[in-house]
Amino acid sequence: MKTTLIITTYNWKEALKSVLDSVLRQTELPDEVVIADDGSRQDTIDMVAEYQFLFPVPLIHSWHEDNGFQLSMSRNKAIAKASGDYLIMIDGDIVLPPSFVQSHKQSAKKGWFVQGGRVLTEEGFSKKIIHENAVPTIFSSGIRNRKNCITSPFLSRIFSYERNNDKATRGCNMAFWRDDVIEVNGFNQEFVGWGREDSEFVLRMLNSKKRRLYLKFAGVGYHLYHKENSRASLSENDAILERTIKEKLTRCDQGIDQYLKAIHD
Repeated sequence: MKTTLIITTYNWKEALKSVLDSVLRQTELPDEVVIADDGSRQDTIDMVAEYQFLFPVPLIHSWHEDNGFQLSMSRNKAIAKASGDYLIMIDGDIVLPPSFVQSHKQSAKKGWFVQGGRVLTEEGFSKKIIHENAVPTIFSSGIRNRKNCITSPFLSRIFSYERNNDKATRGCNMAFWRDDVIEVNGFNQEFVGWGREDSEFVLRMLNSKKRRLYLKFAGVGYHLYHKENSRASLSENDAILERTIKEKLTRCDQGIDQYLKAIHD
């Protein structure tokens, strides 16, 4: 099974650097890494170019012009460029414990996709992670969801469970088979601005008879503190989500197929 780690990012090179450093510390590396860049400035482009010389696996920078929040488009372009059979997707502010990739690979099952958890770090501890390579533990101050600091294959087998709804969806830490994503036409690019694109994707996967594993005590990321995104587009995005629910859609019209066609052409 060839594995691709996809990292979304936008204009926060300090966080992305911490994430890339944590990838280099993995007990089991992915076969490639693709950065899904929603139009970051030149300083991010230059930093990624430096890391491309350091990485022991291919590091691909998928970048497009900044035209506002286009996360779905950024993800679709990165997925189209990925060569892995199995895709692990994180945000560019999710720092990884050393067992992260290995845990996700061990959890992969045909017909399933995975929702991973996160430890929320407050502003002070986030700065320690970025500047001092601090690693949160269950006893650390300045974190939330602290039980997620525990990594245990034994506990993971007991407490991971099937959750076939869109509740507690977190696109910042998900994993899925590339063929399954292509089947539902990837992420819906009707979503412009923050909100609901992850839930809508999950619902189309479930409508396509894929099963969702809620992974506990494994594959957890440390989520760096940042201010919340603007919710100005939420009402429009809610309407798109409601249509998917009402019509039980399995595919979106504006998805990944256009980029797959461009690659083949």
